[in-house]
Amino acid sequence: MPVTLAVTFDMSSKDIDQPVHDSAAYVASADERAAAGKALRDKIPRHEHGRWKNSKGRANPIDLLRKSDAGRMKELLAVRYGRMLASPFAFYRGSAGIMASDLARTASTGLKVQACGDCHLMNFGGFVTPERNIIFDMNDFDETSPAPWEWDVKRLVASIVLAARSNNLSEGQSRDCAVTCARSYREHIRKFSRMDPLRVWYTKISDEDFIDSLPKTLRKNVRNRIEKAKAQSGSELDFPKLTGSIGGQIRITDQPPLIFHPEATRAPEAKATLSQIFKAYRQTLADDRRMLLDRYRLVDAAIKVVGVGSVGRRCWIVLLMSETNNPLFLQFKEAVQSVLEAYAGKSEYSHHGQRVVMGQRLMQPASDIFLGWVTAPNGRQLYVRQLRDAKIKPLIETFNAEMLNVYSMACGWVLARAHSKVSEISATISGYLGSSNDAFDRAMGTFALAYADQAERDHAALKAAVRKGEITAYQES
Repeated sequence: MPVTLAVTFDMSSKDIDQPVHDSAAYVASADERAAAGKALRDKIPRHEHGRWKNSKGRANPIDLLRKSDAGRMKELLAVRYGRMLASPFAFYRGSAGIMASDLARTASTGLKVQACGDCHLMNFGGFVTPERNIIFDMNDFDETSPAPWEWDVKRLVASIVLAARSNNLSEGQSRDCAVTCARSYREHIRKFSRMDPLRVWYTKISDEDFIDSLPKTLRKNVRNRIEKAKAQSGSELDFPKLTGSIGGQIRITDQPPLIFHPEATRAPEAKATLSQIFKAYRQTLADDRRMLLDRYRLVDAAIKVVGVGSVGRRCWIVLLMSETNNPLFLQFKEAVQSVLEAYAGKSEYSHHGQRVVMGQRLMQPASDIFLGWVTAPNGRQLYVRQLRDAKIKPLIETFNAEMLNVYSMACGWVLARAHSKVSEISATISGYLGSSNDAFDRAMGTFALAYADQAERDHAALKAAVRKGEITAYQES
């Protein structure tokens, strides 16, 4: 059974009107929390985290995938499964729900953080902050919710092994990269647990920090990619690719089945409905962001298929233009219950768009200025962000062992900062992990190999279901 650690605050009624620092509440020190974490090793030894076994009671992965089809656009399900068929790693990216079910059966300290929920290495990368600086961080929070910290680490290290195998790296190299990631997480969460909360809040991994961590032979190419991203804003880059002129009007160009205008957008009331949704979204922004948004006018909206796990969820791209005819693309993406909630407890936010936005703000060092949420007239919940703002995607398929090892280290660093940003429990986690013993690191290497094997078996099961005609898959050229 998971072990839950809690500190009780005793506030009597006479204390309510007093300043916080004069109250009778007792707050455990960082050293006391670290000691409590160390004590947890007696109940959950660190090597226990390395265990993975496909037990008889495990849920059928194909059944879980089909269950997650509920509410998706039926015409896009074949695209979803086609993308998942591409490789075991692609399957893994689209099956966060399967792993959440599995993680609930693994050893856990019971210590919860704001978790990403879909923490694989493709959900990290470079992006531009509101101050127009490039940082390296997490960039996907569709599944974010409070959950055990180990779940994010385990999902990340298993993804590293699957990526390594896709690149034909050896099992030893794959395991070493997973161990590097876990070690980086352990070492950095210790550092963050001893820092002032504001310092943790403001900590960012800049482009220069990332470049400095790279082998010297790779720095020039990475720096060139970053400089190119700095010179281009996302909407200006996407505008010629996504739009055209129809009847003298600028419109998003249909590119079925991946970009298209649903029939409902042709209805007479469609424009009024879009305006209604946009006004409701606008109310979730701060006043200064509203004033900025008001300098743009609505032009068009269409469905755009994105990612792997998100395929089939409503994902709208909305084109806006300024009075000087500069474009702004916003993404209105459907948000549903996190895959974590069935196993780790409900989010405090009943609106799942708000859950995503708040989770992103809690975990990222800097977030999109247009982050917001809205409920459509049909009841579907969505969150809003810029479609792309000079994002730099990692070219995982080109990584050799050295580059993947450095990248794994950076991902562990980022995850430790995200888990530490608003949670004092980082000291407890650090106490549990320890400062010098690598028992947890090695356990993560063992788990990563075993769970990557499991993902490969699940991928094979999907391929078999497609061959039997039980599932339809459309593989893009």
